[in-house]
Amino acid sequence: MLDTTDDIAEGISFQAFEDDCRLLATLLHDVLLRELGPRFIHILERNRILAQSAISMRAAGMEDTAAVVERQLEADLAAMPLEDALCVARAFSHYLNLMGIAETHHRVRKARNVEKLSKSCDDIFDKLIQSGVPPEQLHDTVCKQEVEIVLTAHPTQINRRTLQYKHLRVAHLLEFNARPDLSHEDKEMLIEDLVREITAIWQTDELRRHKPTPVDEARAGLHIVEQSLWKAVPHYLRRVSSALKKFGSWMGGDQDGNPNVTAKVTRDVSLLSRWMAIDLYIWELENLSFELSVKRCSDKVANLANEILLKESASEDLKANTWNQTVHQNNAKLHHSLPLPAPLPSGADLPSCTECSDGESQFRIINLPRNRSRPGALNVPEKFEDSPLSSPTGRQSQIGRTASGGQLRKLFKESHIGRSSSFRKLLEPSVSDKPGITPYRVVLGNVKEKLVKTRRRLELLLEDLPCDYYTEEYCETSDQLLEPLLLCYQSLESCGSSVLADGRLADLIRRLATFGMVLMKLDVRQESGRHTEALDAVTSYLDLGVYSERDEEKKLDFLTRELKGKRPLVPPNIEVAANVNEVLDTFKVAAELGSDSLGAYVISMASNASDVLAVELLQKDARLTVSGDLGRPCPGGMLRVVPLFETVKDLREAGSAIRKLLSIDWYREHIIKNHNGHQEVMVGYSDSGKDAGRFTAAWELYKAQEDVVAACNEFGIKVTLFHGRGGSIGRGGGPTYLAIQSQPPGSVMVSGRASSFRMRSCVPDK
Repeated sequence: MLDTTDDIAEGISFQAFEDDCRLLATLLHDVLLRELGPRFIHILERNRILAQSAISMRAAGMEDTAAVVERQLEADLAAMPLEDALCVARAFSHYLNLMGIAETHHRVRKARNVEKLSKSCDDIFDKLIQSGVPPEQLHDTVCKQEVEIVLTAHPTQINRRTLQYKHLRVAHLLEFNARPDLSHEDKEMLIEDLVREITAIWQTDELRRHKPTPVDEARAGLHIVEQSLWKAVPHYLRRVSSALKKFGSWMGGDQDGNPNVTAKVTRDVSLLSRWMAIDLYIWELENLSFELSVKRCSDKVANLANEILLKESASEDLKANTWNQTVHQNNAKLHHSLPLPAPLPSGADLPSCTECSDGESQFRIINLPRNRSRPGALNVPEKFEDSPLSSPTGRQSQIGRTASGGQLRKLFKESHIGRSSSFRKLLEPSVSDKPGITPYRVVLGNVKEKLVKTRRRLELLLEDLPCDYYTEEYCETSDQLLEPLLLCYQSLESCGSSVLADGRLADLIRRLATFGMVLMKLDVRQESGRHTEALDAVTSYLDLGVYSERDEEKKLDFLTRELKGKRPLVPPNIEVAANVNEVLDTFKVAAELGSDSLGAYVISMASNASDVLAVELLQKDARLTVSGDLGRPCPGGMLRVVPLFETVKDLREAGSAIRKLLSIDWYREHIIKNHNGHQEVMVGYSDSGKDAGRFTAAWELYKAQEDVVAACNEFGIKVTLFHGRGGSIGRGGGPTYLAIQSQPPGSVMVSGRASSFRMRSCVPDK
């Protein structure tokens, strides 16, 4: 009986899928008929029928008849005018895209009814426990795992973001169409909306007609984070709260073979990423402050809130004399600037787990990105353009906001009565006795104010304008933001409000642990030969010979000796070629930003230990120079230097190169001191596949990983394997779980990074 019921349910589900496909196909047909006329529909149907007939005949074993039909189809296509051929190709392409959307919607709808998904965290953990793995060991192992997903913009990526958003709209409409409570009028409106979307899709050019700049690619990547990962990560970490995922990016840092990615582009993209992160945190804090309206808190939170209010009050007292000099002007302002009731923050009416306006959709809501132009700088998303927080001075406007305690006190001081400081203190209650003070809002409001100032400072840096550097006024590091959030979390837990603590606040802490203050850390990548050219120019300028003419041992001796020294190698006013100067400028930018904003420095086409030491030397030299120019230490630490072994020859020598590198005392001590005993190594799937073919490349990659892991184990160094897998099969693509299962024994227990060369953001699978 159960099997019969399951069969009936499956039949109903599949029928719904067929209905969606039929609906989309019919609407596309109607749009094409209206746009191109009956003549084109006749051509399209003839080609479709011939193609389907040939497939059916071959499936039935009628090979000769199928060949005749295929020749007829070829003849029709060959005789077709170019304009008609283009329209036919576009029509079939859009048809397949719409069918793919319907299929994905069907899979999502079917998955909702499955109690436990195969290969989900719950399923895998249950299987491991049932196989005899102790729960404590499983917990400890998961906590030690670290997976870093790297987003990269590939030059062949041509999918327009506009069409991706339109496909998402179609998915939303299909989901809405599945609701059983739709009225006849709702159905008609839904069909009209689908027709509009399909018409817009047909009339939209599928291809970019101009090459995107590296900043354009980086901005698109940031929107992917904002629209998808920013919401998905807390949901995932709610299920596996101990397993952390971090995200990195090559967009705006991949200089290998791309002359458009300059040192300035890398700097600006990194600042833009930090701006976007702070912008998102401000938005989250607004919603969180609205949610945490409770007054019951721990003594630590209460004391911190009192300190903030007292500090604010003291700051206003210092400005009293200035305000008193403009009494008449301020009295006029008083009559016109009374605050209006505050609007609710966006999403305040939704629970923290929802991602859309109706609280039901499994698809992410599309917030179309908007840009505002800044003279001579990047276009920064204007998500909060209309917000009081986006005023030029970074201060909150009184219009449209509820009066805070500070604003009310300011208005009071600007009045005639409030001019007397002693009289004002008699009237004002003590901070602890003020009614309506919510300590969590005071603490979070103080954090938000610092974030707003930090955001404004980044805008000035992006515009290459001067700005102050006051660390107390800004929120620059994750710890500065995490400390008050954890204090609020612990307070809610101690006061019996764990339900509130585990909502938006816990999600915000998870986001901070995942994205930090930069959203995505940029990885810088450059070809090893460019570093050799830079050192050739420097050594020739200093009459030290030509660096590249030395053999490997002499290169290592020279590099090690310079790394142990305390003076910069590169003279400050050295005159070199433009391409060499660009390499040196990149290292200076890396020194200015540090490991807080940048991730790894990847050396493509690496083959020897000297390739790694050359980058270490240029990095150390730049940090010494920049630190002297700034008059203070460089922010963050040194970047991880990651050799990328790509060709079959280099993969076969990867283990030997790592052994030689770790045998150098300076480098081994440097890894232990500055990188917690971790050596990161990247293996390339694309170039190795082109060099030797997929099968040979897969075997050489397997052996190289074994050898690299063994080499690091010999020296007691932990290893992180960076897998440069792309989206397509030829670039190492495929199901991720199968790729993990196919790794050499002992290599999965180390940390892992995965690179995705294709940014696919059409319709979510789950």
